[in-house]
Amino acid sequence: MDKNVQEERFTEMIKFTPPLYKQRYQFIKDLVWKYKPKKVADLGCADCTLLWMLKFCSCIEVLAGLDICENVMKEKMHRLSPLPGDYLQPAERSLTVTLHHGSVAHKDPCMLGFDLITCIELIEHLEEPELEKFPEVVFGFMAPAMVVISTPNSEFNPLLPGVTPFRHPDHKFEWNRAEFQSWALNIARSYDYSVEFTGVGPPPTGMEEVGFCTQIGVFIRKYSQTSETARFEKPTKAAYKTVFKAVYPSLKDEKYLQIAVVSEVVFTAQVIKRNLLDHLHSEHEEYSDGPVEIKSKSQHSENCVSEELAVEKCMEPSVSGNVVYIPLTKIFSFPKVNQLCGTFEKLYKLIADKVTLSSDGSAMVVDIEQEYEEEEN
Repeated sequence: MDKNVQEERFTEMIKFTPPLYKQRYQFIKDLVWKYKPKKVADLGCADCTLLWMLKFCSCIEVLAGLDICENVMKEKMHRLSPLPGDYLQPAERSLTVTLHHGSVAHKDPCMLGFDLITCIELIEHLEEPELEKFPEVVFGFMAPAMVVISTPNSEFNPLLPGVTPFRHPDHKFEWNRAEFQSWALNIARSYDYSVEFTGVGPPPTGMEEVGFCTQIGVFIRKYSQTSETARFEKPTKAAYKTVFKAVYPSLKDEKYLQIAVVSEVVFTAQVIKRNLLDHLHSEHEEYSDGPVEIKSKSQHSENCVSEELAVEKCMEPSVSGNVVYIPLTKIFSFPKVNQLCGTFEKLYKLIADKVTLSSDGSAMVVDIEQEYEEEEN
């Protein structure tokens, strides 16, 4: 049975709003918002719910999940895949999501270099030999900047009807606050971390002495990883099996950046063309009640004659025959285009072979025939 579903059965008499598991996940999201980690791993990720929530945090560029039960991960891992909208509007950041099948008692180099590692309701599921290896694997080998561990507070159990003796049939133990804090403080001393204790799921009024329903330890590494990680042996052999990997489209990838820029440039050009033709149309109606002819639009200003070379020199868009010339400087002045490209040179490089440009490359050439066909229809 899913550990969150099992927990909700026991907490029905004491209403947690939002549900306790959501409070735990929100606790992690709040930490991410505060510390802005780029690389986050969730050990014991189960159905990947926390990973799914964290993929929307814009600071995160690498997400990894590890669980001993491959089938549980596979049931919901599709939620971690990019959606069509991610391709239509790529994010500025890069994001890679990977799921691994394996045990937290084993070391694998794929878990090195993380800023934050979460262990939400994990340790109570570990057999004694695994629990003994856990500190060295997580704090000694992985050695992230921050570790968050949550586990049930057994002092709260008398308030949960039906808990005999543990909240979940797979739990191997459930510690009171003194036991958890003693274990955590010993780890902090051994691996040069600091630790602070808190929790989620407050007790009912008048029973504050039992503490939070879920107790949490937040560990912060004291030393510089670059200078200290050499203390620990780093094996190169993989111990985990990768069961899922998704690389999200990103504007940091030249391919997706070009697609986004070309799309925005074409859209911007259409807006400029429409505004120009509407302006010329209204000017024509002031002097004539007859139909608008293309040739009447061929003179946007006295400085813009029909010859292509002269039109290219104009700073404003202009009509020549059946085309509109839109200076790239005009397009680059639009905030979205400017933001995407950064420099005018980058704009030119990305669109040069994707849109029609004037002979000297200073303007985008847009056909107006389609505009009139649409109007006639």
